[in-house]
This record gives sequence, structure tokens and C-alpha cells, in this order.
Amino acid sequence: MPDESLFDALRREPDAEAPNLHAVDAADRLVLDTVDERPDIDRTAPIAVIGDRYGALTLGAVGLGFTNVRVHQDAVTGIRALELNAARVSMIGSYTQHELGAALLDGVGTVLMQLPRGLAELTEMAEHIAAHARADVVVLAGGRDKHMTPAMNDVLRRSFETVTAGRGRQKARVLTATGAVASGPTYPVSKRIADLDMTVVAHGAVFAGAGLDLGTRFLLEYVPKMSPRARTAVDLGCGTGILATELARTRPGLDVIATDRSSAATASAAATAVANGTTISVVADDAMSTFESESIDLVVCNPPFHEGAAVHTGGASKLFAAAGRVLRPGGQLWTVYNTHLNYRRELADAVGPTDSMGRNSKFTVARSVRPSER
Repeated sequence: MPDESLFDALRREPDAEAPNLHAVDAADRLVLDTVDERPDIDRTAPIAVIGDRYGALTLGAVGLGFTNVRVHQDAVTGIRALELNAARVSMIGSYTQHELGAALLDGVGTVLMQLPRGLAELTEMAEHIAAHARADVVVLAGGRDKHMTPAMNDVLRRSFETVTAGRGRQKARVLTATGAVASGPTYPVSKRIADLDMTVVAHGAVFAGAGLDLGTRFLLEYVPKMSPRARTAVDLGCGTGILATELARTRPGLDVIATDRSSAATASAAATAVANGTTISVVADDAMSTFESESIDLVVCNPPFHEGAAVHTGGASKLFAAAGRVLRPGGQLWTVYNTHLNYRRELADAVGPTDSMGRNSKFTVARSVRPSER
């Protein structure tokens, strides 16, 4: 096990930080203990780390003596958190970042994973491992008991001959998968949303998959009313890019950008636009951090209200603040949110005067206008 001082130094920055949100959990520790206890694993051979949230698995593996560590993290915030944490513990340059695929997994005999909550995301991960890693690859996938289900074992068994569950510790457990069975890829998937006349394309890690969540459906009703003179628009937290695609195909003169912290989301958004014959730009980014201030006329957003497994609105607050910075004077933010969250005052503080434009049994659509002066 790596020295506990390593874990003490890790933070979630730039992701939301709060007393109930942690950079290291019991599953991280158990995965690292499990690999450390296996004498058959060559620590000079390539090892892949998938789904590491803030760097505990990656830097822990380096601390155990692994010298060729390859990493795939879907979230831009995870990538940045790992960079910052590597600097804190003097491990800069100890790993390499890769997309999920051959560059990550060729020649790899060991994979360390944090189990994702979604079965679709797990399916895509498992299929890539089985297709590209060595046939004798050993996958050690850790998770918290409360988020693990028997269906995860079933998903892994479709790509591996043997899946066993290890002994639990501190309400965490490791699944070990061996005997890779390569098959054709399931993802990305596509689905036709008939009433929208739209094809949606989704990778496994994207929220709502290729479906249409109810909040986005409600916000779509207001697209014709959104800032009719706008020249530039951003779908912030774009997911599969449904809002971006609808804006692009109904507003031919509008320059539309879809952005999300998830690389799976931006890839899905780009594919959705292509599937519907529209052109958008996509940017993997942390809350528009690379966008210039006062550069955008219209922002649309269906914000999250979870941070991983925890209910936490810090992510939404970050997006609202980003919109307030990036919008030009007179620019508009259109948001949909669960009514009980009552974001109206927060939106007014972050962006400007905010009006409720519509409400149904569950959601509110709000328009916030960036004032000319602050």
C-alpha cells in the first residue's frame, strides 16, 4: 500500500470541494492493496488506469513501483486534478494520458479501475479492454458496496471468461476479471427521437444515453424565443448535444459550440450533429474556462445536481458563474432546473436579472440577462 501521506495530499481541485466530497475513497485503497498483493504482476510492464477520479489510483500505482502507467479519465476536471495532485506529491511525468482505445491498452496486462455507476459506461470500458489489452489481462475494478449491483458482474462476464468478487472492506469491494473475450463494440449507440425528428448518438459515459431527459425536452420548447439576435451560442454541459444540434439546425446563422467536461459527451455531441446534418464546434472544457470573457451571446444549460454519487449543487453554481463571465452585455442564459432547487436568486447574482419563462409539474425554465454594467 502506498504511504498514507500520499493520499493526505490529494485534493479534488478544480472540481467541487466540500466536507462530504473526497479525493480518495475506500475503493481506491482496496484496489491498490489488491494489486500490491499479487506477486505475479510485473511492475515494469504497461499498466492502465481507467476512471481514476482525482489521481489516487494513478499516483498510488506509481507509489507501488509501476513504471509504465497509462491513464484514461473521461472528465477534464479529473485530468486537471491528477495533474495538480501529481505536482503536490512530486510525481509530474510519472504517467501518460490516453483516449479509451488501443493507445491506452496495447500490451497492457493489468488494468486498475474505479467502477462507473452506469452499466453503459462499464460496457464500453470492458469491451475496449477485451479488444485491445493482452489476452491474459487482469482487471481489478473497485467500487463502493452501495453503488455496486450484480448487473455489473453480468456486464463484465460478456467481455471476460471469469469474474470474481473479492472480500469487502470498509464497504468497498474489488471485482477481478480475467480471460478477455473480444467482441464487436456496442458503443456509440444511436436512437431516433421521432417527435423531435432527431437522431441522438451516445457513448456509454453520457448522462441519459441516447435518450432525451425531461428537463432538456422542456427547455427545447423555448429555443425559438432564445435571444433572436444572437450570433454565438454555447450548449454548456452539452451531454449528447441535443440542444446544440437543435439550435444549429433551426438558426442557420448561429455559430454553435457544445462544451462539456466529459470527453465522451463532446464526442457524442459531435456525432449527434453530424447525424442530423448540422455543423457545430465541440470543446472539452471545465465550465468554459478557456473561453474569453464577454464573448458569447447565448448560453443554454441543463445543469447537474450531483457530484458523482453525492447530491451537491456546486457544479451548477460553477456553470452559472461561468456564464456570467462569458456572456456579452445583454447576452442571455437559458436554464432548466428542478423547481425545488429554486436557483432564481443564484442565477440573478451570477448573471443578472432572471425571469421564470415557464414551469411544469417538475421543472422551471429561467432566462437570465447579463446587464450592460455591473
